[in-house]
Amino acid sequence: MKLSISREALLKALQAVIGVVERRQTMPILANVLLVARNGGLTLTATDLEVELVADADVEKVEVPGDITVPGRKLLDITRALAEGAKISLQLDGDRLVIKSGRSRFVLSTLPAAEFPLVESIDANSRLKLAQKDVARLLDKTQFSMAQQDVRYYLNGLLLETTRKRVRAVATDGHRLALSDLPVEGQDVTAGQVIVPRKGVMELHRLLGGGPEVELAIGSNHIRVQFDGIRFTSKLIDGRFPDYERVIPSSEATTLKADRETLRAALQRAAILSNEKFRGVRLELAKDTLKIQANNPDQEEARDEIEVEYGGSPMEIGFNVTYLLDALAAVDGETVEIDFVDPASSCLIRSPQTSPSKYVVMPMRL
Repeated sequence: MKLSISREALLKALQAVIGVVERRQTMPILANVLLVARNGGLTLTATDLEVELVADADVEKVEVPGDITVPGRKLLDITRALAEGAKISLQLDGDRLVIKSGRSRFVLSTLPAAEFPLVESIDANSRLKLAQKDVARLLDKTQFSMAQQDVRYYLNGLLLETTRKRVRAVATDGHRLALSDLPVEGQDVTAGQVIVPRKGVMELHRLLGGGPEVELAIGSNHIRVQFDGIRFTSKLIDGRFPDYERVIPSSEATTLKADRETLRAALQRAAILSNEKFRGVRLELAKDTLKIQANNPDQEEARDEIEVEYGGSPMEIGFNVTYLLDALAAVDGETVEIDFVDPASSCLIRSPQTSPSKYVVMPMRL
């Protein structure tokens, strides 16, 4: 293998795939990136056996086609350390990869490309073409509610529910829930549910931007997304997601309407003196008034009061303030509506407009 490439082209491709390269690996080859030079181009692949990322890089010239794997983070650090606009030569010399740029020369160890684990076909039963910004928004509005290392492994990911009219993303950690819809029309969609693991969601969210549309393929065991010369493939979590619609408050709720930024600022102030472990705040609802109170084991206390639109019965209810703030940050628009049923029931946070996103937060005892 021998080729010439610009620093920027190699760096862009390496940065796209490096997120799945773990520093500590049980299999040495998983610390490596697969380089495949052929047909006048270079393809880089990285995997952790759960998520696979493939990126194309524009090369100046492929003199000798070939493939090899090299330590991913070392190649990234070398490329990043070279001067902007530098030309880079990659040449395989026996079982070593020689990297030259100007007067700089580096030699990296390699492992055979044949040993690198690849995901070939995913047997897709649904295929969609969606605007990249819409998919990025779908993840942005929901991914913060995923669980982290929960024993209920199916919560450590994001539910994608497809119908012929929409794609819905749902995430919950058992204490809160985020839901967002993306309408689709006239596409080859099979109704169903899949759970994308947390790491895959985070990597895809990192890579997506406002570029051209993405091609989404959903199989029984994998999901694949292609865009901007990048191919993302992730295994799916084999499990049954809970019936999330049961936890969404009913129409019997009483609605509080508030200025979103005013409410967010008041909660942030109260959070300063909340219990660092439980992060609880008490909301006292009365006619057109919301009082917010927090205290901690040091007997310190914060109280705040804001004007709202509320005509229901007086009520006191406790919440984790972090969950409320995360939901408010995700709601669109200047005004927010919060539906309350009673002090023992979850609240529903949403935009007053016909919003594709909804947020449910369970109460907590204080």
